[in-house]
Amino acid sequence: MDLCAKRAALDAHLRSLGRLLVAYSGGVDSAFLAWAAHQALGDAVLAVLADSPSLARSHFNDALAFAQEQHIPLEVIETAEFERPEYVRNDAARCFYCKDELFTVMEQIRASRGFGAVAYGVNLDDQGDFRPGQEAARCHGVAAPLLEAGLTKAEVRELARAAGLRVWDKPASACLSSRVEYGRAVTPEVLAVVEQGEDALRALGFRQFRVRHHGEIVRLEIAPEEMPRALTPAMAAEFARIFKALGFTYVTLDLEGFRSGSMNAVLPLASLRTNDSMAQ
Repeated sequence: MDLCAKRAALDAHLRSLGRLLVAYSGGVDSAFLAWAAHQALGDAVLAVLADSPSLARSHFNDALAFAQEQHIPLEVIETAEFERPEYVRNDAARCFYCKDELFTVMEQIRASRGFGAVAYGVNLDDQGDFRPGQEAARCHGVAAPLLEAGLTKAEVRELARAAGLRVWDKPASACLSSRVEYGRAVTPEVLAVVEQGEDALRALGFRQFRVRHHGEIVRLEIAPEEMPRALTPAMAAEFARIFKALGFTYVTLDLEGFRSGSMNAVLPLASLRTNDSMAQ
C-alpha cells in the first residue's frame, strides 16, 4: 500500500471511531495523530496531555505550543503513577503501570463525557521493540490508528513534513523515567537531575542524546553524527563540570552513541519475550 493509500486508510479509521480522545505527548507520532484526528473529526477530538514529573518541562511547553498552533482542542490532566509502588520500583514492567494509569484516567473521561474511543500513537516500527505500555493499551482496548493504517515511523514523519507540521523531524524522546537504570527507584528528585542534565546538553547545541542515570555514574549517549563535537578534551571537561555539579561521581560518554531502549540490554531475555505477568 502506498503512502497516499495509507493516509486515506488512516482518515477512514479515524472517522469510524467517532468522538475521540487522543493520548498526546507532543512527540511526532502523537502530534501527527492528534492533528490528523482534528482534520478528520474537527472538534469531536480532544488531545489529552498527561502531566507528571516524568515529562520534561521543555517537552510539556512544546506540546502545548504545537496544539495551540494547530488549534487542536487540548486538556492537560495530572496522572498519579508515582503513587504506584509498582511504577516507582522501576523494574521491566514500569512502562506498563505508567500507561495503565494514563489509560485508566482517559477511560474515565471517555465514559463521563460521551467520547467513543481512546487512541494513541503507536506505529508499525514500535512492534519490534520491548514496549510494556502497548500491553496496557491492549488491556484497555485503546485504538491504534497509525498502526491500523500500517504506518512506519519514517512514513509518519513524511506525512507530517508534507502537512507542514514543524514536529516532522523532532528527535524521539521517551519519558524521563526511561533514563534511570532498572532497579533504581524513580523519584521526582532523580528525574529533576536527569532533566537538568539534558537541558544542559541541549544548551550546548546537541540535538539527539540521552542522560542515563546509573547512581554515582552518568552515561551520556550522543547521536553518532554529533559525536565529533563530544569527543574533544574541551567538551569532556564541560561534561565533567556539568554532571559533577549535579551530584554524579563519574561522568562517562557511551562510545556506541545514542540508541533508543539501551537500558533494555541488561534485562533477562525472558523479560523481553513476554509481558504476560504485567497484566496480572
